[in-house]
Amino acid sequence: MPEDDVILVFSTCNSVELANQISEALVKRKLAACVNILPGIKSVYQWQDKLVKDNELLLIIKTRKTLFTQLQKAIQELHDYELPEVIAVPVELGEQTYLNWIKSATSVTEQNNENK
Repeated sequence: MPEDDVILVFSTCNSVELANQISEALVKRKLAACVNILPGIKSVYQWQDKLVKDNELLLIIKTRKTLFTQLQKAIQELHDYELPEVIAVPVELGEQTYLNWIKSATSVTEQNNENK
């Protein structure tokens, strides 16, 4: 696998329950090696011509670039937002054993499609 295959994906949720549901589904489907749930963030954004301020939770999802499309579809399927945040940034450097673990924990199998 190429060294630049590991990415971090960010998404936000409005409840602990939804954050847990999405995180567990992504890990069970092997679309994510790990998901960190950070509570207590404040999001300020424009939506439908209005300024919105929301209390949210941030999901930091460790995965591979080759799984981004499947991961994005899974988040959209599970999320209650009309337009959920799903953005990725590449991991340029990291402890090699940890990066290898992310890659091995996110193996693509036929089971991924069956668990949707």
